[in-house]
Amino acid sequence: MIDFGIKDVVDIVLVAMMLYYVYRLMKESRSLNVFIGIIVFVIVWLFVSQIIEMRLLGSIMDKLVSVGVIGLIVLFQEEIRKFLYTLGTHRRFQMVTRFFFSGNGSKETGADKQTIMPIVMACIDMARGKVGALIVIERTVRLDDIVETGDLIDANINQRLIENIFFKNSPLHDGAMIIAKKRIRAAGCILPVSHSHDIPKDLGLRHRAALGISQSSDAIAVVVSEETGRISVAIKGDFRLRLSAEELESLLTREMSG
Repeated sequence: MIDFGIKDVVDIVLVAMMLYYVYRLMKESRSLNVFIGIIVFVIVWLFVSQIIEMRLLGSIMDKLVSVGVIGLIVLFQEEIRKFLYTLGTHRRFQMVTRFFFSGNGSKETGADKQTIMPIVMACIDMARGKVGALIVIERTVRLDDIVETGDLIDANINQRLIENIFFKNSPLHDGAMIIAKKRIRAAGCILPVSHSHDIPKDLGLRHRAALGISQSSDAIAVVVSEETGRISVAIKGDFRLRLSAEELESLLTREMSG
């Protein structure tokens, strides 16, 4: 008689959920065919080694599985990073993190007008003059490694300073500005570029960099397009495009205070 209980049902449900999530992740990253190939290989491996018990072939496939795990980690390192980041930023896990590390986070609570309005006003002025800009606002995930790629500034958030940094003849205008703890920490920083195929073709490298940092952290990335003068914001791997001054202010107030 087969012993089949509640624990086995939970086990099957958890495995199914894990496979479904991996399937969605692979589909989004255009790696669905690789995922299907892996599933086929695992089914054949289980059939050979567990059901018909072919020792030689099963042993060879066991070795391939051991080496293949390392290969898959290297091949899908970006997807694995995204999965772990998504897990770590889930609302329930963040509640646990805040309980234990409530005093150590870098997230700003109660963002005030003195922090937000200089950013908004600078973006509006740069949008009118079609001056390209990329401003990254740090939240709970520290961006020290990104700051190190640029020039340290450590200044108060000031509209005129932001506009001068992104002025077309400025040596720092091509990079990203990092804002953390209500101060401009650095400028001319290099960001990870997103290779997503879902980005509209009319969006340039600044937008890809903004999306990249929003996918690898919980930072807010504000972009001013040099070609169109439109303002966009990237948050958690998604774009908010063609924002007005009021929409930008409302979005930053909500996200920086939440």
